[in-house]
Amino acid sequence: MIAQSFDISEKEFQLFQEIIHRETGIHLSNKKKKLIVARLTKRLRVLDLQNFTQYYEYLKDSSDADKEIVNLVNRITTNKTNFFREKHHFDFLARELFPQMIASNESRRLRIWSAGCSSGEEPYTLAMVAAETFKSQRGWDIKILATDLDTEILGRAIAGQYPTQALSPVPKEYIHRYFTRSSEGYTANDTLKSMITFRKLNLMDFTFPMKRPFDIIFCRNVIIYFDIPSKENLLSRFYLHLKEGGHMFIGHSESLMHMRDKFKYLKHTIYKKV
Repeated sequence: MIAQSFDISEKEFQLFQEIIHRETGIHLSNKKKKLIVARLTKRLRVLDLQNFTQYYEYLKDSSDADKEIVNLVNRITTNKTNFFREKHHFDFLARELFPQMIASNESRRLRIWSAGCSSGEEPYTLAMVAAETFKSQRGWDIKILATDLDTEILGRAIAGQYPTQALSPVPKEYIHRYFTRSSEGYTANDTLKSMITFRKLNLMDFTFPMKRPFDIIFCRNVIIYFDIPSKENLLSRFYLHLKEGGHMFIGHSESLMHMRDKFKYLKHTIYKKV
């Protein structure tokens, strides 16, 4: 039996542009019609719907609408990441920022937020670098908050299980110290997992639930998908959730140069709160 294929009209596409922007902040250009069809066709088949208009109505009026919105978001969000991605960020932490903190931070408290953590490679990398840099320091309280909107990808991050090839950027001595061999590849050990708290969070939420500010925020290759008002709104809230002198790390295609009143440029894609 041949599976039913679907197409999306201009009107339907506009409806999904609106609902996706409202739920995720992601701005889909008109060139993304094929992406919408490719990523959502399975949901239409599972729900036995005939077209995207019916799916849109289901998202609005069904008793399972809230649950289906989660499925929609999980299909639309992009989750490309790897260990030690944009390695210069982690070199900066290990060689400059963390040593500065060790020398000057009397509270011995370090808080990092990995916003848009995807399948966990970023926060686990942060945990490894922190564990290595602070291993000879006593009394430090180090915690990493890792958040994402995609519940499926968060489940993978919490499990911390990765195929062998995924760990190719990780130094062999780190693999030995921080991962356990398994039939599937490698699993992050308790040293790393105890440093990280994974939570679902929509960056488009009007307010964030975190009470205390962070020393460091990583939000890399996320805001590139947002329109300008959503970007500026999010970055302003990141600013409020950073400590005075806190550091902001963004993706290689992103810039905060238009927000010089809030962030001082240090190095490529590394900024400090003004």
